[in-house]
Amino acid sequence: MRQTKTPRYQGRVSSWKDEQGFGFIAQNGGGPSVFFHIKAFTERGIRPAPGDLVTYELHVNDKGQPRAERVAFVRDRTAPARESSASRSGSPLIAFGFFAMLGIAVLLGKLPALALGLYTGASVVAFIAYGLDKSAARNGRWRTKESTLHMLALVGGWPGALLAQRVYRHKSKKREFQVVFWATVLLNCGVLGWAMLPASVRNPALAIIG
Repeated sequence: MRQTKTPRYQGRVSSWKDEQGFGFIAQNGGGPSVFFHIKAFTERGIRPAPGDLVTYELHVNDKGQPRAERVAFVRDRTAPARESSASRSGSPLIAFGFFAMLGIAVLLGKLPALALGLYTGASVVAFIAYGLDKSAARNGRWRTKESTLHMLALVGGWPGALLAQRVYRHKSKKREFQVVFWATVLLNCGVLGWAMLPASVRNPALAIIG
């Protein structure tokens, strides 16, 4: 007996809560918005955003509430994929280049060896935190707060966070998150640069006394 094919509908993501992993789709042609969860996506590893055009199957849960299942993006992924690839290739260079600079500063006596250990430890913790948050997002578990991820970057874990964003493809396309993330990177590097200055420059009063 021939099975009836489930019809697919089209709409746009009207709202999306990345921390909770769910949102709503505004149906083309009007009608009430439809709830959907990140697990409903057929394509893994790419986070939705408001305005994304999608197709989906319409199902009804036990309470009679409609929800979207088997959600798929409707857009050309070729150009963004090339851009994402270039971005991912640049991220390891930034992270490893920073650690190379840090190592040289330690060898020259500009920084204590403890600084290299602190950045390494913080980066490992940040990398693991991003991985756990990505797994939680996929499986609908409790998420790590964005403020926690930003704090890890601020205290020196930003190289590990930068690698994790590209390896896990996590948080790398969320504009608001990226603005704050790079602000923490600049602030951290600014403090590090200040710490590397001679004591007389950091505290002019010492130069006068000397």
